[in-house]
Order: sequence, then structure tokens, then C-alpha cells
Amino acid sequence: MNIVNDKITEYLDGLYRPLSSGLEKLRRESEKNNIPIILKDTETMLMAFVMSLSPVNILEIGTAVGYSAACFASACPKASVTTIEARDISCEKARENLKDLGFDDRVKVIHGDAEDVLKRMREKAEDHENRPFDFVFIDAAKSHYREYWDHIMELITDNAVIVSDNVLLKGITASEEYLTTRRDRTSMMRMREYLDYITGLADVYTSVLPVGDGLALSVLKGDRKI
Repeated sequence: MNIVNDKITEYLDGLYRPLSSGLEKLRRESEKNNIPIILKDTETMLMAFVMSLSPVNILEIGTAVGYSAACFASACPKASVTTIEARDISCEKARENLKDLGFDDRVKVIHGDAEDVLKRMREKAEDHENRPFDFVFIDAAKSHYREYWDHIMELITDNAVIVSDNVLLKGITASEEYLTTRRDRTSMMRMREYLDYITGLADVYTSVLPVGDGLALSVLKGDRKI
């Protein structure tokens, strides 16, 4: 189920242009092997966004084969990217792909459970000066987005931007009519709780957009007290 009309999605996909031939090849391979990477309209939205922001230190939670991390590195040639991935095989493949694309010097792939890795990062960021990330992309286990968010708050600059992907869960978040399993209901409830939380924060402005499978763009205000 697409979030927008199928004909509109098909038309927009026809306007898609890859950032490079290398990324185009990696997208084809990933789609052929049913590897979950960011959708085309999600990619174009994100890349236009980060190009306008020009972040210096990007954190990504959920690497898969390194496609989105490579997109960030390509769109922001002066940025460093840190990406976290729990699966062994995915980490190895991501490092291989990033090396082939020439981004291994600017993209660091950390192997481990995201929450454990973020906890270790928090321990090193004991004071405000050690909060390095000005852009965060969340695209890992959907039911843990709130936990990721809480850890991230200790790792980001005052005016950081956080983007959460797949927040509409193929329509499940918006309507129970798309539920098929008990697990779907749990995912729906947790994602609704997450979106209610981040849209209700006084010192964060969040916009939820029907792009791809749903994007939540959260802009932190400089006077945040989270």
C-alpha cells in the first residue's frame, strides 16, 4: 500500500535521478535482492534537505548495505557520517560498498545493537562540547524509535535536525484497517506514541510528511531543555 496515489508515485519515480552511477548501481542491486533501502522519493527529499543544511557530522541509525550513508556522503562532501548496524553481514557489505564508492574515509560503520552503541556514545559525550552530531537519520527497528530519540538528545547540537523514516508503517500508523497481525498492532501503538511525543515537545518542531513510507522532520530549537 502506497501512502499516496499509485499513479502519482509512478510519475514521481520517473523524475528520480540518482546522485551518481555508483549509487544507481547499488540501488538496482539492493532492489533486486529485496534489501530495504530508502525509497526514491525519500531519497530525493532527504538529499535536497541535507544539501540545504550542509551538516558537518551526520549520525545514521540503521545502515543495511550502506546506501543511505553513501547518499549522505555524496550530497554533503564536507560531512563525516557515522552509521550503526546490528547485523554482521550487513556491516561487512556496507563497508565493502562504501569502499567501492570511495566514501570509506568519511563514513564510519559501527557494528552493534543501536541502543548499546548509543549508550556508549553518551558516556563519551559527558559535557555539552562533546555533542558532535548536527543531523540524525533514524531508520532501524521501528518499535525502538523513542529509545533512540532519548539517547540522541545527549549527542546532538542545540540546533540539530532529526529525521525519522518509515513512521507511517505502510498506513498502519494512520489506520487500524491496515493491520494484519498482533505484531502490527504493537508497532502501530509504539509508533503512534513516538509521534505523539515528538510532535508534543515544546522545544522541537516536527512535521510528519507522506513521503515514501512517512518522514518525520524534527528541528530542535536552540533553547531546548530536553
